[in-house]
Amino acid sequence: MGLPPRVYLKHGAFYYVHPGSGKWERIGTDINEAKRRGNLYNDPAGEYGTVAYWLGMFLADCQKRIGLPKLRRGIAQRTYDDYEAAITPLTAFFGKMQPPQVQGYHVAQYLDAGAHANRAVRANREKACLSAAFSWMMRKPETGVKVNPCFGIARNPEQKRDRYVDHDEYTLIYGRASKAEQILMELIYRTLQRPEDIITWTTANVVNKREADGTIQRVIRNRQAKTGQVVDIRITPEMEAILAKAAPADALLGPGLHLVRTRNGDPYTYDGISAMLRRRIYKAVKEGELTEPFGFYDLKGKGATDMWLANVPLTEIQVLCGHESVRTTEIYVKSRWRGTVSPNKTALPAV
Repeated sequence: MGLPPRVYLKHGAFYYVHPGSGKWERIGTDINEAKRRGNLYNDPAGEYGTVAYWLGMFLADCQKRIGLPKLRRGIAQRTYDDYEAAITPLTAFFGKMQPPQVQGYHVAQYLDAGAHANRAVRANREKACLSAAFSWMMRKPETGVKVNPCFGIARNPEQKRDRYVDHDEYTLIYGRASKAEQILMELIYRTLQRPEDIITWTTANVVNKREADGTIQRVIRNRQAKTGQVVDIRITPEMEAILAKAAPADALLGPGLHLVRTRNGDPYTYDGISAMLRRRIYKAVKEGELTEPFGFYDLKGKGATDMWLANVPLTEIQVLCGHESVRTTEIYVKSRWRGTVSPNKTALPAV
């Protein structure tokens, strides 16, 4: 029945048992009213029904959906972590309001405040969390939410990531990276998959696939957490070399063993392995060996751009990247490449 704590059904009516005194208070026969009264009694701070309350309920619901398939509205652990971090500032701003009271201009004010506080991009991410929360509230009649106030509100301007990592920069950092970092760098560059997906790969992702012509192909099968799409990536000699490197010394990759793992055989968190790479890169920047830093995601962009420069069709790159359109892929790769162009050579008449 989903009754709140300390609410019980007895002889056809609902009762609330007060803490301390143990007194049973009859709170009616209607289950919805009983839930409302129970939540109020259990909430002396008066947050029940406010945005703060429903943001907490949204986060609790998200926690239950971590790792579930997308068809069951599953989310990734990283998404949950981002939501959890966003809830605190959102609660500070919207917490005391009732959900139906939140209007688009309130969301715009939040974004403006973020921009003035030099956290414009962070405010954009928090707005995305708020939008997800209100979409969830729209599925709950008891919230009173009928529209999502975030819809149609332009986010703060952001500078798009257009860092191209050249071969020398890649080689420099690769040579100083740990084995796990090297494997992740290579897999990102070769497969164009999200690093958060790659660090979950085990030998179970390496499968034999029967093609339409009856041939058997050895592939890495990845279900992209962001899009829900399944991508089968052919294991080429280059990929075979990476898998061999990922195997334990003098042994084959065993069942359940992660391709990217710690010395103890445990999987890395994305934040953990990113911090390792970041330390090496910022040291190289400080010592003047790199002009600017880069991260794992920039290697995905490098891989896509290098494939385009090698005349691989954009449609193939699109499938690997998980983009919805070829146009998105074209913008993605071309934004990173600054080729040298010739100036205007047209001869002008003699003056």
